[in-house]
Amino acid sequence: MRSVKFLVAAGAASLLSSMVFAADLAIAPPPMSYAPPADFGGWYLRGDIGMTNQRLGSLHSASIDLVDANFAGSLQNHGFGFDSSTSFDLGVGYQFNNWFRVDVTGEWRGKANLHGSQNFFANSTLGAAFGGFGADNYTGSKSEAVFMASAYFDLGTWWCLTPFIGAGIGTSYNRISSFRDDGVFNQGGNLINSVTYAGDAGKWNFAWALHAGVSYHVTPYVAIELAYRYISLGDGVTGRTNSFDGVTVVNASPFTIKNITSNDIKLGVRWSLESAPVYAPPLITKG
Repeated sequence: MRSVKFLVAAGAASLLSSMVFAADLAIAPPPMSYAPPADFGGWYLRGDIGMTNQRLGSLHSASIDLVDANFAGSLQNHGFGFDSSTSFDLGVGYQFNNWFRVDVTGEWRGKANLHGSQNFFANSTLGAAFGGFGADNYTGSKSEAVFMASAYFDLGTWWCLTPFIGAGIGTSYNRISSFRDDGVFNQGGNLINSVTYAGDAGKWNFAWALHAGVSYHVTPYVAIELAYRYISLGDGVTGRTNSFDGVTVVNASPFTIKNITSNDIKLGVRWSLESAPVYAPPLITKG
């Protein structure tokens, strides 16, 4: 009997030690730490379409400036501006991290019609020679090729939307075509009409821009942008001005359209050329 009790006690002690050992084995080691994901970086392509809302500062020529100087500032401008036009651009860029990127773009801005008029009233000693007053109506068109490098700062993401701001510098080739000046002058009580045409010409200028907008990632590799841009394009010039017969030189100096600016709305797409890195915790194996 005493041997049976000994065997039962020994078995219980063995079972208890086995349970404690198994419990010790069930405790998993603390999880290993690993590096957080790095900011995404890589090359991308972009394309944009847009609508322009363009303005000019002033219109000048040798004859206009002469009239303005001798008539003591009586020259008045009316309705100067451009119609809207479309713009298209393609470019390549690099995303350094989740908040900073740069790109280089080439853009074509379609023809925008020019319109405006001027009139003057003689209030100086030249008044008798000119007969008192005159007026001119101007028409033409303008287009540009713009090459620009821009930098952008992404300001964080909320509800899948990422607002951004940016700035760019570059160059713009402004081309003026089909420029026409229709004038009427009162000279000694006689009305004299004139129709003159300026040759087509272009001019390279320094250009700069400010950007603001929001982007949305359709996929990890494709983002859509809706953006506003203010861009300064410099000046535009015409060729020399001839009369309607195409021979007589009326004004050998060109017309100059100064301080061309535009408020643009753009819709664009960015395509990432590199995959974002994928991070996973290290594999833990049981020994």
